[in-house]
Parts: sequence; C-alpha cells; structure tokens
Amino acid sequence: MYIVLLEYTEPLHEVDYSLADHVAWLDRQYEAGNFLASGRRVPRTGAVIIARPMPRGKLDALLATDPFAVRRLARYSVVEFQAGRTAPELSRVNEYAYP
Repeated sequence: MYIVLLEYTEPLHEVDYSLADHVAWLDRQYEAGNFLASGRRVPRTGAVIIARPMPRGKLDALLATDPFAVRRLARYSVVEFQAGRTAPELSRVNEYAYP
C-alpha cells in the first residue's frame, strides 16, 4: 500500500486551472480500483492519495499520467508500507495479519 504526498510547485491559481482534469483522472483511478482515499492537504499546499497495493512501477506509471504531473504543477513523494492492521472497512487491503 502507498501514501502519495503531492506538493504543489506552482501557484494555486495555476493548480486550480487544471483541477477539473485532475479530478477526472482521480475518478478513473477509483473506478479502476487503484485508489482508496484522496484529498487536499491542510493548509492547501498539495494533496494526499492512499493507493492500494500494486507493483511500484504501476503506481509510478499511473502518477505520471496525472494532469498535475504532466503540467509540472506538483511533485510526488511516495511512501510504501504493509498494512498489517486496519479498520474493518479496510480489511480487504490488509496485506498480512499478525499471528
């Protein structure tokens, strides 16, 4: 599983200009089952995406198609972790269970 931190590299008015395209991209990722949660950082300096387990190369390829990446509006930091304990709602993405 991954936590993806987006940090805007351009002013918010430029980010907002591409926001509709970014949201459409997010919608496609949710429909494909790739993402579990996403939202704006507070304060609004970027965003956070929680992606389900997948090969890292696949995630990198998906992120490269984000309009924010294509237009160089954000930089991405990816943290990979194994979800060993989850809330019941996330039990399907629990990658291993403690004995």
